[in-house]
Amino acid sequence: MKQGETTVSPVDQILPVGHMFAYGLQHVLAMYAGAVAVPIIVAQALGLSTEQLTYLINADLMAAGVATLIQTLGFWNVGAKIPMIQGVSFASVAPMLVIGHEQGLPGIFGAVMVAGAVAFFLSPYFSRLIRFFPPVVTGTIITLIGISLLPVAVRWAGGGNPAAPDFASMHNLLLSLITLGIVVIVYRCFKGVISNLSILIGLVGGTLIAYFMGYANFSAVEHAAWVGIVPPLFFGVPTFELSGIISMIVVMLVIMVETTGDCIAIGEIVGRRIDKPRLAACLRADGLSTFIASILNSFPHSAFAQNVGLVAVTGIKSRFVVSCSGIILLALGLFPKMGALIASIPSAVLGGAGLAMFGMIIASGIRALGKVSFDGNYNLMIVAVSLSLGMITLAEPHFFSKFPSWAQIVMHSGITFGSLVAVAMNLLLNGSEGHPSDRPDKIK
Repeated sequence: MKQGETTVSPVDQILPVGHMFAYGLQHVLAMYAGAVAVPIIVAQALGLSTEQLTYLINADLMAAGVATLIQTLGFWNVGAKIPMIQGVSFASVAPMLVIGHEQGLPGIFGAVMVAGAVAFFLSPYFSRLIRFFPPVVTGTIITLIGISLLPVAVRWAGGGNPAAPDFASMHNLLLSLITLGIVVIVYRCFKGVISNLSILIGLVGGTLIAYFMGYANFSAVEHAAWVGIVPPLFFGVPTFELSGIISMIVVMLVIMVETTGDCIAIGEIVGRRIDKPRLAACLRADGLSTFIASILNSFPHSAFAQNVGLVAVTGIKSRFVVSCSGIILLALGLFPKMGALIASIPSAVLGGAGLAMFGMIIASGIRALGKVSFDGNYNLMIVAVSLSLGMITLAEPHFFSKFPSWAQIVMHSGITFGSLVAVAMNLLLNGSEGHPSDRPDKIK
């Protein structure tokens, strides 16, 4: 490097436009099913019409696009400026259904609005907890994220709906295996851009094969509208009830814990240190995005853990790639026909790609734990107990059904529960400052 030249971090690199679009589309394909799942669940539970569901989905995609741009591009002290795609959080589903049955959609949006504002202003205080996340904790959380997501990939691989007659049928399993095979072959046999697009190529290849086998249906594309703009506050002026607001604030606290883990995980993968200011900026983005989402007729937004694995698989660390994903999400919200096209990807094809992506998160967590010392300390017990308790709801989803509703919100997510256990175990066994072997440098 010549004198006077500066090296641009891989996170801040701007790639050729064509490459960024392809990589960005790959991220969107990986998260689309999860992004539209929450509005579908809410609409079905509240008995909304098909037209209202369409509005909710379009609004959700637009809000995800805005949230992703805020997180990746950043401004002032908002946004972590890392390749972190945003989407609506599943942690909010249960309390939103309770609020919705009692107060309707305006009640949901009012509670989401206040909770987003509270999260925004709590962010700098919440970020001080970063010192409780030494390598043994972060490595455990990354591993737990991957393990917690694997059941999603397994359900996709079986066809999506375990109650369906053809779930785990031979054609679904074959499509999953073919897609996974395409991903692995492309990843192994090609270099550079082609290798980095292995997930996208696998999804496209798997969908084409499914179409020729007669298991991919694109009729929804024909019936979808070309343009569909959902005006702000389409479902009415938000209403504010204390009970709903309190439950949604609890949800946002849970989301902030999950976002902390996701932010640290991505930072570990891309090599960008997550300190207190950057974590605070990340959490502010969640709060602001959630506030904006309520105006755009959507729900609480946070990091999508699914895409952590995609960053690990491809090795593409540029945040501007994920910014491109945000633009694509905005377009999908404005042009329903594009969204219908992506929605036509068979679940079994998504499952094949998901097995590779989520498995890569686990591998990244193991790699992070490989840098942790397990001699002369209690780190082995911290990892063991945290992973074990974090996987309880994977083994039995209703295990905590007898607990109070507020506790169920925390414990139902294995990622959240396992993360809290890891932090608590580290405090209990290694102390508030952590074991010296886990503190190569102190967080400032």
